[in-house]
Amino acid sequence: MEKSEGVERAAERCATGKTRLYVTADLAAGAPVELSRDQAHYLLNVLRLKEGAPILAFNGRDGEWLCALSDVRKKAANLLPERMTRAQESLPDIWLLFAPVKKARLDYMVQKAAEMGAGVIQPVMTRFTNVARVKEERIEANLIEAAEQCGLLAVPEFREPQSLEKLLDGWSGQAPARRILFCDESAPPGSALAQLEGERGKGPFALLIGPEGGFAPEERERLLGREDTCALSLGPRIMRADTAAVAALAAVQLVLGDWRGDDG
Repeated sequence: MEKSEGVERAAERCATGKTRLYVTADLAAGAPVELSRDQAHYLLNVLRLKEGAPILAFNGRDGEWLCALSDVRKKAANLLPERMTRAQESLPDIWLLFAPVKKARLDYMVQKAAEMGAGVIQPVMTRFTNVARVKEERIEANLIEAAEQCGLLAVPEFREPQSLEKLLDGWSGQAPARRILFCDESAPPGSALAQLEGERGKGPFALLIGPEGGFAPEERERLLGREDTCALSLGPRIMRADTAAVAALAAVQLVLGDWRGDDG
């Protein structure tokens, strides 16, 4: 790909200057899409858009469409799809499994995971997890917002929280042949990139981020005893869980994912 083409495609993905919305309805030329009350309020009262304003819409199935704001009423409006701007693409096949953290940092982790290319997001309860419950609607809202803002064509899949023990018990049936890369602060320091190079060709992958207190000894022992896991060191410093998630996703994308810029 020529450099200029790459710049143009990046600009298209960022949707500079255009509002993007995730919708659940089908998208087809001339088929009106009714906006939710919250979406209509946002467009009409927050952004103060008028009839005919251009909006980009996507639903994870039909690609991205340029639409016009139409049928504007006091508290409601529709989108009228005009033409497809990008064909549907799949999200990267990377899962992020993480022990939940507190509210603001959880928001950050989920948003950045979507931006970094995680296709599946799932909270995992470990022995030292200090958050007993997560607000699933809040996580899903953060995923939608991130997808809208960073030019994704689909919203990452959110899966219900599960205990680490139950997850590992059913892993071979739930995710056959998927490798678990677990970030282990007790692993011998080394090059994360070199470790990941050794995983090339063994994918697909799931990244597992533990709680702030780390994995319990019995959890770490069980993970290390599996043939489908690899302990990943993120260097000499102990990171917060949300930072570790972003760092690990960046390393995986650089070595094994779509940052490589080739088909290898």
